[in-house]
Amino acid sequence: FSLHNLSFSSFSSIFTSFNSHFTPSFSSIFSIFFFLFFLPTNVTVTQTGKMAFGKGRGNKRSSTTSYASTITMVVFVALCVVGVWMLSSNSVIPPQITQGSTRTVIAETERSDVSASSNGNDEPEPTKQEPDEQPAFEDNPGKLPEDAIKSEDEQRKSAKEKSDRTSSKVGDEGGGRQSQMETQKQEIQQNNEKVPEENKNGEGQVKQVVKEFEKEQKEQRDEDAGTQSGNSKGTQEQEQVQEKESQDVEQGKKQMEEVTKQGQDIDSNTDVTFTDATKEEQPMEVGQSDTSENSKNVENGQEQQQQQQEEQNSGNDENGQQNEENVTVSEENGKEQKSMKDENGQQDEHNTAEDESGNKEEPNTTKDEQQQEEQKDEKKQEGSEASGFGSGIPKESAESQKSWKSQATESKDEKQRQTSESNNAESMMGGKTWTLCNATAGSDYIPCLDNEEAIKKLTSRKHFEHRERHCPEDPPTCLVSLPEGYKESIKWPESRDKIWYHNVPHTKLAEVKGHQNWVKVTGEFLTFPGGGTQFIHGALHYIDFLQQSLKNIAWGKRTRVILDVGCGVASFGGFLFERDVIAMSLAPKDEHEAQVQFALERKIPAISAVMGSKRLPFPSRVFDLIHCARCRVPWHNEGGMLLLELNRMLRPGGYFVWSATPVYQKLEEDVQIWKEMSALTKSMCWELVTINKDKLNGVGAAIYQKPATNECYEKRKRNRPPMCKNNDDSNAAWYVPLQACMHKVPTNVVERGSKWPVSWPRRLQTPPYWLNSSQMGIYGKPAPKDFTTDYEHWKHVVSKVYMNEIGISWSNVRNVMDMRAVYGGFAAALKDLQVWVMNVVNINSPDTLPIIYERGLFGIYHDWCESFSTYPRSYDLLHADHLFSKLKARCNLAPVMAEVDRIVRPGGKLIVRDESNVIREVENMLKSLHWDVHLTFSKHQEGILSAQKGFWRPDTSQTSS
Repeated sequence: FSLHNLSFSSFSSIFTSFNSHFTPSFSSIFSIFFFLFFLPTNVTVTQTGKMAFGKGRGNKRSSTTSYASTITMVVFVALCVVGVWMLSSNSVIPPQITQGSTRTVIAETERSDVSASSNGNDEPEPTKQEPDEQPAFEDNPGKLPEDAIKSEDEQRKSAKEKSDRTSSKVGDEGGGRQSQMETQKQEIQQNNEKVPEENKNGEGQVKQVVKEFEKEQKEQRDEDAGTQSGNSKGTQEQEQVQEKESQDVEQGKKQMEEVTKQGQDIDSNTDVTFTDATKEEQPMEVGQSDTSENSKNVENGQEQQQQQQEEQNSGNDENGQQNEENVTVSEENGKEQKSMKDENGQQDEHNTAEDESGNKEEPNTTKDEQQQEEQKDEKKQEGSEASGFGSGIPKESAESQKSWKSQATESKDEKQRQTSESNNAESMMGGKTWTLCNATAGSDYIPCLDNEEAIKKLTSRKHFEHRERHCPEDPPTCLVSLPEGYKESIKWPESRDKIWYHNVPHTKLAEVKGHQNWVKVTGEFLTFPGGGTQFIHGALHYIDFLQQSLKNIAWGKRTRVILDVGCGVASFGGFLFERDVIAMSLAPKDEHEAQVQFALERKIPAISAVMGSKRLPFPSRVFDLIHCARCRVPWHNEGGMLLLELNRMLRPGGYFVWSATPVYQKLEEDVQIWKEMSALTKSMCWELVTINKDKLNGVGAAIYQKPATNECYEKRKRNRPPMCKNNDDSNAAWYVPLQACMHKVPTNVVERGSKWPVSWPRRLQTPPYWLNSSQMGIYGKPAPKDFTTDYEHWKHVVSKVYMNEIGISWSNVRNVMDMRAVYGGFAAALKDLQVWVMNVVNINSPDTLPIIYERGLFGIYHDWCESFSTYPRSYDLLHADHLFSKLKARCNLAPVMAEVDRIVRPGGKLIVRDESNVIREVENMLKSLHWDVHLTFSKHQEGILSAQKGFWRPDTSQTSS
C-alpha cells in the first residue's frame, strides 16, 4: 500500500476514520506515533498545500531517507495490526441493555453457566419477553448491531473462560443457588401480584384444590414414613455429602442445556380444570391448561424460564441439600431415589420427608436388609401416592396376584367342573349418538333382567330361570327415560317413611299389600308405615321381639351383617339401621311390582335377585344372620337345594330366622311343610334354638343355628344331604349352578370361618385373624399391613379431599356404591356418615369380598362388562377407583358409561380416580351425556374427576331391531 502523493485532506479523512472506530486512548497513541515518526522524516508541505511522502531535500540524504521511510512503514503497519486486534476484542462499547429491551443475547455455550454467573458475574439480568416475539434463547440475536455479535470462536473462548470461573466457585454453589432461588421466587411473586384481579379470583378454587391434594400427599407420606430420624452424622457421612453434592452439581450443568431447550413449557404434565356450576362457568376442555397460568408464563418470560432451570438444579441437587440438613443418605440409596422419581415423572420437594425416613439402617445383618427392602417398598408406594394425588396406594403388585384368587377364576373353574358355561358381553360404541332405550320396561329397564328375547328362548322356568340374569349379547348403549314428573328424591331419614309418587309411579303393591302396611298412596306421596306381612304393627317392634327371643343375637355387636330374603319393600332392613345392623335385602323382579325399587327410593339397600338355579353372587360363610319372613321360598323342595345355598352363605355359628305360617299355624299344608323342614334342618345339623310367638302381631319365629364344627356331620347315619366334594369351591358364585350338598366347616384356626369376628365396631378396623403375614397383600405388603394401610389411606382421602374439596353436599348422599372395592377401606372411612355403601368386587380382581364382610360391611360380585342388577336411578354416588382403565382391556367403555348413567339418579354424583388418559375419555363421555363436570385434576399420568348427573334425556328413541 502506498502513501505517496496523498493530499492533506485525504490523510485527514483516514485519520478521522480511525478515530471513529477506536477508543480515545488508542487514538491518542496513534496520533503521537504519527507526529513523532512521520512528519520529521517523510512529509513535506508544498506551496500548493499538498503533502508529499518519501521526498528528500538532497541527494546526500537519499539513503538515510529511504531507510527511515522503511522503518516508519513497518511501525505504521504494526500499529494497524494492534489496532485491528483491539477493535475485534474489547475496543467496542456494547450498547446498554435497558429494562425496556425486548431481546437478551446469551451465547449457547454460556447457558450451562447460568447458575454460576448469577452468583458473581456482572452480566445484566435477562429481561421480560413479549408474548408475540421470538424467545431470546433462539438463534435470533435481537436488534443489536452486527459488529456486536460474537463469532463462534469467540463464543467458545468466552465459554471456556466462564467455565474456569465456574469451577472455582463450586464450593459456594449451594449457598448461591439457594440465594438465587429466593430472589427468583420474590421476583415471580412480584410479577404475580400484577396479574389482573379477575384472573386471581378465577384461579382461587383451582389452587385451593391443588394445595389440598399436595398437602394430602405430604401428610400421608409422613404417616407412612414412620418415626425414624437421625440426630447426628459422622465424618464419613460428611464426605459422602460433599462427594454427592459435587456429582449433583456436575450433573446439573449437563441438564441445564436440556432444560433451556424446553422454553417456557412449565410443568406440562399438569392439567387442572375446575368449574363452579353456581357461577355458570363452562368446564374447560380436556388437555387445556389453565389460561391464567399460561398468561403468567408468557408475561414472566425468561424469568420463569430461569426459575425452571433453578428448580431443575434444585431437583438434581435434592439429595445433596437433604444431606446438608442432617439427613444420612448413602450413595446407593440416593441413586435409587432418583430412579424412583424418574419413574413417577416428578422432582417434588415433598419427597424430602420420604428421603428423611427411609435410609437409616446399616446393611450389615439379614434383619437390616429386610428392613431396607421394606423401606424400598414404602418409597415406591409413596411415589405412587404422589402420582395418585393422595391415593397412598401403589399400583397392585403383580406378585400379589399369585396369592389371591379372583372370582372369575373361581367361578370359571367351578363351572368347567360342572360343564356349565357363561357368556361375556362386549360391544363397541362406534361413534353412535345417545338414544333412549326402546324397551317394554320403559323407565324401569334393567337390561339383564328384562331381556325378553333371551327369556323367550328358555326351555324351563321351573327354578325361576326367567327371574335370573340374562344379559344381552351386546351391552346396550341407550339411555333409560325418566318417569313423567320425576323430582329429586327425598332425603334420609324422611325418605324411609315417604317418597314421591311420580318417581316410582306404581300402585299395584299398595292395592294388594296396603292392609299389611307395606305401602299406601297419600296424595303426591307413597307412604310406608313400616309394616310387613309378619310385622303389621311395625318393623322395630318385630326386631326387638327377635332380640328378646334370643339374647345371643345381640344386634349391632355380635350380629352386624344380615341377608333378608324376600324382603318386600325392605322395611325390616330400613329399621335395622337403628340397631347398627346393615341388611342386604333381596327380592326378585316379579308380580310384586317394583318392591326393590321402592326400597332403593326409600334409601334402603336392596338388589333384584332370585333364589333359582344358580348361586347368589356372595362369598361363602359371610352373613351373621339370614332372615326370611313369609319369603315364599320352598326351602324343603329338591333335597333342600335352596336352604343349602343359605347354608353356604351363613357363617358357622350364625342364625337362620324363619318367620312363616308353618312355624305357628296348624293348617294341613303348614303342618306338612314344618315336618319336612324339621327333617331337613336336622340332617343339615342345624340346631333349632328357639320358637317364639309375637302376641302383638300374632306371628311366630323359629331360630336355627348352623354348626361351628364338623362333629355332627361325622356322626350322621345317612349322608343326606351329601357333603360337597373337596374340589368344590364354596366361594365360586358367578353364574355357578346350585348343588344340593354341604361344605365342611373350617377347622384350622387360621382359616376363615373357624372363629367368629370380633364385635362391631371394632371389627371394622381390625385385620381379620385369618389374614396371614406371610401372604402378600394386594399392594405388595404383608396382608394385615396392607389392610391397615388401605384403611388409613381412605380415611385420609375422605376427610381431606372428599368432604370439602370436590363439591359434594353429603347431606344429599345416602345410597353409595364403590364400583371397585378392594378391602372396603372407602366404605369404612364413611362410617360416621348417614350413608350405606354397596362394595362391588369385580370378578377379574382379587377376591377380597370375604374381607369386606369380615369387617362388618357388605358387597357383591359383579362384572362391569354387564349391567348391574338394580333399578334405574338407584344411587346418589358412584365411586370408581382405577376401574375404567382395567375394564378397557375387556370391554368398551361406552356401555359402561351408559350403565353408570342408568344407575345414578338425577342430581347424583360420580367420582373417578384413574389414569389421565382414561380420565379424559370418561370426561368426554360424561359431557356427551350432559353431565356437569365439576373438577378434573391430572398430574403425572394420574387424575381425579368429579361430576354430577342432570335431568337431560335425548329426544330420539332407539329403533327396534
